[in-house]
Amino acid sequence: MIINLFSILLAVVIILLISGIRIMREYERAVVFFLGRFYQVKGPGLIFIIPIVQQMVKVDLRTIVMDVPTQDVISRDNVSVKVSAIVFFRVIEPEKAVIQVEHYYEATSQMAQTTLRSVLGQHELDEMLAARDKLNADIQTILDQQTESWGIKVSNVEIKQMDLNETMIRAIARQAEAERERRAKVIHAEGELQASQKLVEAAQTLAQSPSAIQLRYLQTLTEIAGDKSNTIVFPLPMELLGPLGVGAKRSVT
Repeated sequence: MIINLFSILLAVVIILLISGIRIMREYERAVVFFLGRFYQVKGPGLIFIIPIVQQMVKVDLRTIVMDVPTQDVISRDNVSVKVSAIVFFRVIEPEKAVIQVEHYYEATSQMAQTTLRSVLGQHELDEMLAARDKLNADIQTILDQQTESWGIKVSNVEIKQMDLNETMIRAIARQAEAERERRAKVIHAEGELQASQKLVEAAQTLAQSPSAIQLRYLQTLTEIAGDKSNTIVFPLPMELLGPLGVGAKRSVT
């Protein structure tokens, strides 16, 4: 009878000891509580949990990719935009992730949604479309500060998509077309200004040398004479006859 009782007790002890053996993977940690109070963080590898008096909560330390549901955001210039994003975060302090917050994944998701609406609502639509990298960095910084007390590290935030209604899409297309036309007119005006400046410089240079004007005139006549299909009537400047008149007077004398 005593032997049977001893065998039963021994079997119970062996079962309890075996049930207390746990194996933690490299990316897992065990937050151990002793009689309801935090004891220590164990792992990775083989660990032992004293049955009944110790309890364990397993925490995954790998980076979690979380989709932020589409949010209705009102920009600073009162434009409604539907925005979705992705948050990359991981647990760096397992005991805080278990003790400080009930469900750290759901808490981080809710915090990401409110932060996304808050940050984007402070910017105009043009800034939201053009400065996406800056917005990502701002959201990541704020979200990381808010989740630090939970033992969470937010490594990156990426705005995935911004959806506008058809009216706003057409308005943006018209704005882009008007901007292209404005740039074309500015470039054309700058070209006209540069050309006029060069013409003024050329006129000043020719005015300083009368012989240069005559050479330019003769060059123009040569270019026109190359076209044999037209009859050209052109005036003869008196300045060209000046040297000839002087030469004739000298020969008569």
